[in-house]
Amino acid sequence: MAEFGTTIFAEMSALAVATGSINLGQGFPDTDGPASLLESAAEAIRAGKGNQYPPGPGVPELRQAVAGHRQRHYGLSYDPDREILITAGATEAIAATMLGLLNPGDEVIALEPYYDSYAATIAMAGARRVPVTLHPPRFELDGDALRRAVTPRTRMLLINSPHNPTGAVLSRAELAVIAAVAIEHDLVVVTDEVYEHLVFDDAVHIPLATLPGMRDRTVSISSAGKTFSVTGWKIGWVMAAPPLLDAVRTAKQFLTFVSGGPFQYAVAGALNTLGADFYTGLRDDLTGKRDLLAAGLTAAGFRVYQPRGTYFITADVAHLADDGLTFCRELPSRCGVVAIPSTVFYDNKAAGASLVRFAFCKQDHVLREAVTRLATLGA
Repeated sequence: MAEFGTTIFAEMSALAVATGSINLGQGFPDTDGPASLLESAAEAIRAGKGNQYPPGPGVPELRQAVAGHRQRHYGLSYDPDREILITAGATEAIAATMLGLLNPGDEVIALEPYYDSYAATIAMAGARRVPVTLHPPRFELDGDALRRAVTPRTRMLLINSPHNPTGAVLSRAELAVIAAVAIEHDLVVVTDEVYEHLVFDDAVHIPLATLPGMRDRTVSISSAGKTFSVTGWKIGWVMAAPPLLDAVRTAKQFLTFVSGGPFQYAVAGALNTLGADFYTGLRDDLTGKRDLLAAGLTAAGFRVYQPRGTYFITADVAHLADDGLTFCRELPSRCGVVAIPSTVFYDNKAAGASLVRFAFCKQDHVLREAVTRLATLGA
């Protein structure tokens, strides 16, 4: 049986509290989402909408709103009743997908480094993860490595773009390689797209399901938490063709059953009413935060790999410490800042040994103070 101990996030967050450090480890914003969204949730609670068990697949209003959002932004059409499932965040969506679609002994190819729940939920399903490593400085997909990773036991490709923790955004050419491998070997592809609206510079998020032949073999996952800065609400969704979604739903009903009724109504309203100005503002605001922290890290002597998406910056600390894990455990006492060692996201520990991840989804004054503290490392 697999053993799952305390996560690095819990360890580092506790260290932040104990030392009074600025926590740039865990990826959640320190401000709430749009006022209209928050008020909609309060209104739903007062009106008794969702205070009792909502429908198992999710409230119809949210499933319809998710379908509308997918159609407007990407031209993808999903049936709200048969092809969309509401979950307790993307983490539950991933777990239900692994449990619903994998059999013991199946192999899952995932892009390494990867979000820690991937490894845990693949193991829970009795399957085996097979990493394909993304390497700095650009963390691009090696198509040949992906092809070599496929075996007769491969069942699934697990893709995350925009990518946590590296901030890479898969290009159309990289997605085409993934699609070709999936079609050639008749594989299911699961795409974690929770950072879909958090892309910078010239980066564009392209859902894999838009590529020819991929719509009906792709399980697409996203959520409200990152887009609307309400990570504590845990409202996510799965979009897939009925045969795939039915399997995910079967597993999901025995996990949380249902969750977040009033929040579901509020998220539906946000998806329906917040327009291009909101998404542009989100992108511009986070671009500024990224640039602020990246400049500060560079000035402090870090080698910074500029992200094109997500909340995160990866930096190399090889010249500052023996390894990233030791560096992150010592950083709070050295200068009062917390980061996450990237090695925890790797099976191939050597590939991430000197890398650390900083979150920049914080208020500007917090980031400026963190930069000031980090500058003392060279003193």
